[in-house]
Amino acid sequence: MPPATATPPVPSALSTLTHPTSHNPISSLTAQIQHNLQYQHRWTSLRIHSPHTLSPSQNITLISGLPPQTLYTHPDEQAYMLEHGINPDDVPTEREWVIPTAQGQAWSLRRLAECFDAMSLPDSKQAEGVENVVGMTVEKGGDSRSNGVSEVKSGEGKGMKTEKKSKEEIFAEYQRRKRGKEWGGKRALLAMMDRGKGGDGTVVYYVVLEGSVKPRQN
Repeated sequence: MPPATATPPVPSALSTLTHPTSHNPISSLTAQIQHNLQYQHRWTSLRIHSPHTLSPSQNITLISGLPPQTLYTHPDEQAYMLEHGINPDDVPTEREWVIPTAQGQAWSLRRLAECFDAMSLPDSKQAEGVENVVGMTVEKGGDSRSNGVSEVKSGEGKGMKTEKKSKEEIFAEYQRRKRGKEWGGKRALLAMMDRGKGGDGTVVYYVVLEGSVKPRQN
């Protein structure tokens, strides 16, 4: 009777993805986090930015991509959206930045600053489907859903004036503020993977902002 031959199991999608870069722990970590973003969190248009490809000071591999929904809203941005009745579902998602790291990896403010220096400011023009902003819903007043007009009042008493802004004007001002640093500027997700002894490969994401966010008073 001929000896039985053992057939090795078919490699998983993650094993196939990380095998070519298994000799480089940083590349392997980046590939695993990219896989997690794509298949667990449904990100699209994912890109890996190797060191020094975005700026001379970039010493860490970065990932960028489009999440299925907005991940973070600045408090002042949220107040503007509520004031002018901007529907969050009509705002296109932005390309977000991800910093791959492993649990226990040492970090410093200088290393984080180098990452932020390599990133561009959030800009929803980089997102797919930005053409749909013209059809956004402005929920302000009784008829604004149908005519796309928001009333903005200024002054006091008898001298109060009412200015009407179209939804395109409201959204243009919204985009202008969002592209600058008025609403927080740059941000990233710190993707921390548990790869230590006994680690199961779980990835936890932390929102990291450049600078500080002033808390709002109720």
